[in-house]
Amino acid sequence: MDCPILVWMLFLNREMTPEEYERCYQTMRQCASHAQVPYAPANCFLLGQVIAHLLPCLMMRHRRIPRARWRDRVSPSGKRYIEQDVDTTANPTQRLRAMIGYHLAYDNNLVGMVMTQGQMKDVINIGLGVKQLSVTPSDVSASTYAESLHHRLTPLELTFVAPSLGDEVVLRRLCLLLALKQAYIKAIGQPLGFDWARLEFDIPKEKVTGDGIPLQGWEFRVWQAQIGIERNGEVVEESYQCALAFFRGTRESHFIWHKEREKLESWVQFINLDQLINVVPKLMD
Repeated sequence: MDCPILVWMLFLNREMTPEEYERCYQTMRQCASHAQVPYAPANCFLLGQVIAHLLPCLMMRHRRIPRARWRDRVSPSGKRYIEQDVDTTANPTQRLRAMIGYHLAYDNNLVGMVMTQGQMKDVINIGLGVKQLSVTPSDVSASTYAESLHHRLTPLELTFVAPSLGDEVVLRRLCLLLALKQAYIKAIGQPLGFDWARLEFDIPKEKVTGDGIPLQGWEFRVWQAQIGIERNGEVVEESYQCALAFFRGTRESHFIWHKEREKLESWVQFINLDQLINVVPKLMD
């Protein structure tokens, strides 16, 4: 299927003021009434959710489509998509191909949205994974951090994050595996309790299985994002591993590795908090 993919990534380049949070939160309640996000200005994790739910409105405004001419829907499997009002006088099938499947993801200071347009059955199986290249808590080694997440990995995947490889390699590979798994799990509409170890990504061979069975028809795109965050007058650099999963229905699954920024910018757009704040009052127009 020919469904072009677009990704928007918003980084929280600075702290949000109480007034800005109030404006964003109230706008989220209006434009994404399905979002059950508690009001918590001091909670960084919940802030990412608030911002994420504004991205569909921002994207549709960018397309110059009035809020009254599109609706946020949910599929039987729990996947969200946007239904547009289009003029079908000349082509009655145009409306069927105007559905926009999307998925939201966030981690710390990076919020992302992946989207594609086509028939509903072709666009809803899409997911995004975002994982910051950092450890939790911050004073442990990458190997210790990886060990705490062993339950999400298979025996083969554990060989890719062996402590003997060194902290830098372990952290990079661990975040890659987690981002890929998150993207696929969200693409198929599975809940948070899904057993991540049911999936196995053989990165060197570019193969993926679910419950030991090869997954066919999937496209996985992988890239990294480096952003600058201003905190207390200083700019802190952060790196994130990103991945998307999209079911294209091909005979084989395949991986696309994006390392050149020029090619990445053709379908991944980066924006910052200021660019969102400037248009929040107009998102419901």
